Amino acid sequence: MRFQSALLSMALLGTAFAGGWVGVSVSAPTLAISAQATDLPPPTIDDKPTTPAPARFESLVQKIMPAVVSVDAVKPAAPGGAKNKPTEESGSGVLVQLPGYRGTFVITNNHVVAGAKAAEITVTLNDGRIIQPDLVRTDPESDIALLRVVGENLPTAVLGDSDTAKSGQWVLAFGSPFGFSQTVTHGIISARDRGQISLGNTIRIKEFLQTDAAINPGNSGGPLVDVAGRVIGINTANASTNGYSSGVAFSIPINLVKRIGKQLLDQGSVARGYIGMQMSSALDPHTALKLGLTRLRGALVESVHGNGPAARAGLQSGDVILKLDGLEIRDENHVINLVGMLPPNQKVKLTIWRNKQASTAELTVGEWPKSK
Repeated sequence: MRFQSALLSMALLGTAFAGGWVGVSVSAPTLAISAQATDLPPPTIDDKPTTPAPARFESLVQKIMPAVVSVDAVKPAAPGGAKNKPTEESGSGVLVQLPGYRGTFVITNNHVVAGAKAAEITVTLNDGRIIQPDLVRTDPESDIALLRVVGENLPTAVLGDSDTAKSGQWVLAFGSPFGFSQTVTHGIISARDRGQISLGNTIRIKEFLQTDAAINPGNSGGPLVDVAGRVIGINTANASTNGYSSGVAFSIPINLVKRIGKQLLDQGSVARGYIGMQMSSALDPHTALKLGLTRLRGALVESVHGNGPAARAGLQSGDVILKLDGLEIRDENHVINLVGMLPPNQKVKLTIWRNKQASTAELTVGEWPKSK
């Protein structure tokens, strides 16, 4: 997908001590940031405002903070790097138990530990204990990493359901910004399914949760928690003009983490669906009306690749994908998310819009080439 020139910069939030942060671009409309009231207490879990906000936040922090950890990794020297020295990177993580799997795991970001061996990764707990993982599983394309750790009485957080997250709900963000461990900030979910951002060529997430909770370098891998104390996201990046919090930050939905984690633990890697199309971000109201659409829904096909599944099914540039197996498509990011979750070799039916009328096409999903 093509993106317009960046108005803001997107920064992954690990703190690199020898090499700097990764600077990438975000395509977004010009943002006007305005002051908002902060003296309104958040509702309690049952929407009855009977508990003052400070007391409720305090109990949530006491509940979650023991499971929040700092993650440090020594990465191999990058080719052509400064003096060819290893890079030390710091981030955050959260201790959890995964249904169906024995042991305790730290969820963090791949960019915090990428390239580091288990013996070069340390996990520091809230009580000061330092442990090392005995298993490391990473997926660069979703920026997710799982570290299995062994220890006595390890505190764990509860995983929630990010599909139920709603814009406007209160959240807390935990982590170690700028190396200040055990830090918490609060805000709301600003938007769901945010995909109009670019984090480089390897990361292909198109369904971030956006939040205005303050998230800064070092927060990478820390949990985003709802008012019931459940982890609904893993903090990953922010958008700003200087790399620091500007009230626009992004977290990986925890349901995506669960899906990726299962494949990493079962298979050691992640298989993603591929149908061989380049999607356009140009389906605006003017284009939709020109194509004969009366609603701004669907994903516009910009090009069809070679002899891929879409080409074999007869799809063409200029088609609009309206539905995938009966599910209505919101936009190009939605169809990218859905296809990426499909297993290779599965047959799907697409409803497409061409020449001002709807038709159907069937295709067999291929497998997206794995990142090297």
